[in-house]
Amino acid sequence: MDTSVVIAIVVAVVVVLAVVVGVVVGVRRRRGGKRTGNGTAASPERPRAARASAVPSSASSDSSLPTDPRPATASSEPASPTVPDHADVAVAVERPESSRSRITRLRARLASSSNPFGRTLFSILTRDHLSPEDWQDVEDTLLVADVGAEESERLVDRLRSDARVAGVSTPEQVRGSLRARLLEAVDVTGDRRLVAESPEAHRPSVIIMVGVNGTGKTTTAGKLARLLVAEGKHVMLAAADTFRAAAADQLQTWGARVGVPVVRAAKDGADPASVAFDAAARAKSEDADVLIVDTAGRLQNKANLMDELGKIRRVVEKSVPVDEVLLVLDATTGQNGLTQAKVFAEAIGITGVVLTKLDGSAKGGIVIAVQRELGVPVKLVGLGEGPDDLAVFEPGAFIDGLLS
Repeated sequence: MDTSVVIAIVVAVVVVLAVVVGVVVGVRRRRGGKRTGNGTAASPERPRAARASAVPSSASSDSSLPTDPRPATASSEPASPTVPDHADVAVAVERPESSRSRITRLRARLASSSNPFGRTLFSILTRDHLSPEDWQDVEDTLLVADVGAEESERLVDRLRSDARVAGVSTPEQVRGSLRARLLEAVDVTGDRRLVAESPEAHRPSVIIMVGVNGTGKTTTAGKLARLLVAEGKHVMLAAADTFRAAAADQLQTWGARVGVPVVRAAKDGADPASVAFDAAARAKSEDADVLIVDTAGRLQNKANLMDELGKIRRVVEKSVPVDEVLLVLDATTGQNGLTQAKVFAEAIGITGVVLTKLDGSAKGGIVIAVQRELGVPVKLVGLGEGPDDLAVFEPGAFIDGLLS
């Protein structure tokens, strides 16, 4: 046989063998890639979004949910700079209680509290032939309840007039007269809606929470988010209290429970105005209904800290107008809270008041005094430690609870 023919046959055989070997190796590799070294099936890689770590921007980052604690699979690609979306991380989202149900509980809570305000007044006014000393007792009770000297005197004068002119004498008549005068003092005609609930609200409607340390401001911000979520609002939180280490974590916990994202600083001590600005920009871009900005517990006698509140408002309004500034007051502080309120009103301007710790206190009259002094309504009240113990203030329910 010709040598060239033999060589051609050998080359052809080698080529065929190489092709066969290549096919076999490829099949084995594909099969082996689906199994681990011990022969068991390997679990599929988790989606990248679900394992991306929260890498904050220069000022702030969204930390609405904790990052996945499971070890991430090695990858040559850079981690996503955003926090996982709710769809990527399984979180048990709670369903907050409705506003109407809360008002019912408000009335029951006041009726069962140790607040003696209404009951003391009623017991005095039902005495036969009220003496000047009895009327002085009425005024003293109002003063102790933090109604304020001027308003206490006005209430007593009107109650005495009712008793003299209308001949009020029976317990039912006395209760009716007392209820009518207290409702008049609390003012049932004012609009107590949050601006976010009105047709004139901007989108997003920005609410800035202010108040001194210890009033429950951050907790109130979280509870307010729950209240708005219960009403079908798309809410976002901004943790602009960058001075208290636990504040952002506390707010993040509140947000995660109802699926509300939280924008927070990358580190403690960051510029609060920068956090608020980033949050406003993001809330606007994501078409949120409401942005709640939590701020540090400012000491009312610290001018530089009070100025910081004004700065936060100015910076936010570069992106979207501020609809609401809510002052959180501890109802147990009584008249001392009015001093704080006046300073905050001058520093940033307030549109409403949130009274916390109103149950179990003899300071129910602070509602009347705050509104009289500041000219703004009490919009929300806190009546307990539960997550849904924040309710829209309803004068009728409040007075009925006091007189129960």
